[in-house]
Amino acid sequence: MTTMTCYFKNSRMKELFEDIGIEITKENQAKIDEVIHDMLSVDYPNCAAAWKMVRKKLKMDGPGFKERLRITLTNTLST
Repeated sequence: MTTMTCYFKNSRMKELFEDIGIEITKENQAKIDEVIHDMLSVDYPNCAAAWKMVRKKLKMDGPGFKERLRITLTNTLST
């Protein structure tokens, strides 16, 4: 599986992960990418659409989206 990394390099995305306490590593990047696509109901690996939805969710409900993302990623990465 190829990991789409276009938004992982974006400074706003890096800031988002820092805000929610998630460290991106080579080992977990693919899983995080899959989770984000799944949460946003975006076909994998449509990076541009996923990034667009992340921005939309942050604008509409930043704190709520960040919390949902934090919980989902924390649960996913701990299993």
